[in-house]
Amino acid sequence: MFIPFLAREREAEMEQPQLGCSGAEAILNLPPSSSISIAYHPLFGPHDDLILLELDEKLLPEVLQQRITLRGQPDEDAVLCTRSKTYAVKFVGTSNSVFLIPPSDQSEFCENSLDCIGKDHDQQVVASVIKVAPGNMELVEVAPRLDKLKLLLSVNPYRFGEDIEMEDLEETEKSYTGLYKWDDLVEQVQASDEELRSALKALSAVEIGGYWRIVDDKYMDTILSMLLHDSVLNDWSLDLLNEDEVVSMLESDGFPQKLARHCLHVYGTKVDENVDKRVWRLDERRVCVHFAREILKEGKRKMDTFMVKWMQKIPEGMRASFDMLEGEVLTERLGVETWVRAFSVSSLPSSPAERFSILFRERPKWEWKDLQPYIRDLKVPGLSSEGLLLKFTRRTQPTLDAEPVFSAR
Repeated sequence: MFIPFLAREREAEMEQPQLGCSGAEAILNLPPSSSISIAYHPLFGPHDDLILLELDEKLLPEVLQQRITLRGQPDEDAVLCTRSKTYAVKFVGTSNSVFLIPPSDQSEFCENSLDCIGKDHDQQVVASVIKVAPGNMELVEVAPRLDKLKLLLSVNPYRFGEDIEMEDLEETEKSYTGLYKWDDLVEQVQASDEELRSALKALSAVEIGGYWRIVDDKYMDTILSMLLHDSVLNDWSLDLLNEDEVVSMLESDGFPQKLARHCLHVYGTKVDENVDKRVWRLDERRVCVHFAREILKEGKRKMDTFMVKWMQKIPEGMRASFDMLEGEVLTERLGVETWVRAFSVSSLPSSPAERFSILFRERPKWEWKDLQPYIRDLKVPGLSSEGLLLKFTRRTQPTLDAEPVFSAR
């Protein structure tokens, strides 16, 4: 609860309460170089429900207009979220005495009107202190804690054969445990609304029957393969796909309309949107990466074998290059052969400490060209990419013209 107290740092002797005491107004109107007596308020005490919060000026409107929320489960440290950012809440102690003086019109802290509003101007004005604060809460901007979102949604992905038109009935709610609506995610995930929506988009999540779901990889592969098949049968250009035609055809193939449109959002980019039609272009990199992932699910492969099978999967008219797989695969030399295996940045935690720990368990040393795709998405407010490297890695460079190598600090 926010109550308009005045906190005042001052070295002073506490007096016993007396008539003529006043509230925070007496301090606010105090002329420079003057003084005022202070006294214990009749209700002086620890008042653990009152905590000072120090705010940057840019955050003050968010608080005053009640556009902030505190988020976190009982076993988590709370964070404060605005509409677009997340802040850690930290307690900072102070060696000075910080006195909290309530306004005189705060009736809940007044035993009678004379205790808080001294109308007798002949008496000395005394400010009544309700609490001595040992410190205050500070806000530090942090990256949203989104790993939990990925974990929640991956437990129960949408699979082929589910009833997409789930209704909000009591029986349905009981049978769909482990599914999450928007309000559930807001309660569970420590991130602002904007950050949460961006994360859902990055995970290719879709709202189905009121629940946010990720779609099973095999099912998405089936839908995409059918879209490509239909494009050949109907002589559609993959750069000019009419949304209504694509969705109608996929529906006739037995796929729900919601997932037909979702397929375009996951693998395509909107080209044109006007009153008559919506046009999409399949994104070359996203489609090529999808088929590479499908091939490598079976395990690592020799580079030559992988490239042959990958090129066979790529739709006609698209050109795949191994550079597309940055942050998706790792290569290694075994004898004279080069092998390739899946190692996707999307599977790694968003915490820098955990991310670097996994990376250096995977490889004790990384060349910059290999490491960079796996850390460029890390965002830590107040810390640059160079700062992250200095904090978590050691850099070595055998010669001036050699590529830098990074190992664990």
